Amino acid sequence: MSGIDRFYWPATVFLFVAALVGGVMLAVRHGADRPVEVLISQSERQQLSGRLYVAGAVAVPGSYHWGGGDTIDALLLDAGITPDADLDRVELYVRRVGETRGVQRIDLNRAEAWLLEALGGIGEKKAEAIGAYRDEDGPFTSIEDLTRVSGIGEATLDKIRAYITVSD
Repeated sequence: MSGIDRFYWPATVFLFVAALVGGVMLAVRHGADRPVEVLISQSERQQLSGRLYVAGAVAVPGSYHWGGGDTIDALLLDAGITPDADLDRVELYVRRVGETRGVQRIDLNRAEAWLLEALGGIGEKKAEAIGAYRDEDGPFTSIEDLTRVSGIGEATLDKIRAYITVSD
């Protein structure tokens, strides 16, 4: 091998390795600056529906059908929000399949006559008497106050005790 060949061989290898390393570094650096595209599949939203029981500070408490694009706002407007409603604390409870909830109690200080009539032993006249008592004597302070209403005694109170409550 001549002296010139000895010089070109290491120089050629050096230049080849330098070009290879430089190309790899350039590719890595260039790839890091590129944004990464992430594709998320658009799945259809599950359409829910069912019955929703609305109670509390509403004009028409009861069970409402909901589904499709219904909102809580729309359901509350259908039920008729009363002026004393605390919309900062709207509660929604979803039961599990097979789950039973405790008995929902009727508030003697807020219930309409038609709702009071749902209680065993309370008919139309007694429901009206409960409303008249509230209007004349103010709110009930305990469920035992119910016996002060004309036509309601201890036997009736004992029959409905588990289904009633009084609020402040």
